[in-house]
Amino acid sequence: MQGCARVLCLTALLLMSGCVTPTVPLNTAEDDAPMVDENACNGLVVLCARMYDEVTFPETHNAFSTHDDGIFYPAANHQTGLLAQWNAGMRAFMIDTHYENLGDERVETVRLCHGDDDRGFSPCTYGNVDAESWLSQLKGLMDGSPNDVVTLLVENYVQPDHLKTVFENAAMYDLAFVHSMNDPWPTLGELIAEQTPLVVFWEQGPDLAHPWIHDFLTHSWTTNFAEENTEDMNCDPLRGDPEQEVYHMNNWLRGPLGLSDPSRGSEANDVDFLIERATDCWIQHGKRPTFIAVDWWEDGDVVAAALAINQMESPV
Repeated sequence: MQGCARVLCLTALLLMSGCVTPTVPLNTAEDDAPMVDENACNGLVVLCARMYDEVTFPETHNAFSTHDDGIFYPAANHQTGLLAQWNAGMRAFMIDTHYENLGDERVETVRLCHGDDDRGFSPCTYGNVDAESWLSQLKGLMDGSPNDVVTLLVENYVQPDHLKTVFENAAMYDLAFVHSMNDPWPTLGELIAEQTPLVVFWEQGPDLAHPWIHDFLTHSWTTNFAEENTEDMNCDPLRGDPEQEVYHMNNWLRGPLGLSDPSRGSEANDVDFLIERATDCWIQHGKRPTFIAVDWWEDGDVVAAALAINQMESPV
């Protein structure tokens, strides 16, 4: 933990010295907006030359499932929605796509909902967000921050062509980067220069008709999720291909009935804990976690933890 404290001190010194640029909120008035380093990528100049899989992105699990969006616990995973998440510095988002009602498979009924369809009714019953509207909002935020690379991980329950249409209608489809298996990932600077700053994964399996959306389990891997206690968390692969460079460090706790525990967000998202765990994963796998995925992002500070990890030259 002493090493983590040194990292945080270094981060503070770098920020105060102007050597790095923090992510800038977009909701400030134009006259009061702070100066942005146009040479920075995702808040740091050094990240422009770093390959996508060598960057650590803060990520919200079920990013749409928030009190702000009218989805309340036990279905909710956060209090505040996309705008607040973006302004804080989140640049990776997990979303679930469903049809609003089972048996009504039309593209205009695609929604973001938390759950699965196995109970015989749509989880959108618990609350839902219009998928096209949410993605359109994200597109507007990306337009206002053209030097940021964004990632989406989609747990998809709709027809692939319908998902593509929703992305097209939100003007997001043409931004998507297509990665060929086992090829090196580009740098953030290259993704931005090529105007493909969006990387999309899904949990559905490979689909040659849709190369823009990468199968999560073949292009990447993930640690376990929803442990009972922080001491139970480790860096061992749970799903996917551990030979791949991109991986998710899932980091949220379960409460009663296996649901996300809103009472322990501060514990799971503690900066020192996140840095220590990410460093352990870095040592075990020889590279930084690509994503640190959290629930109740408002508690703790996953953005600060990712910033500290991105500024470290090595884990020791």
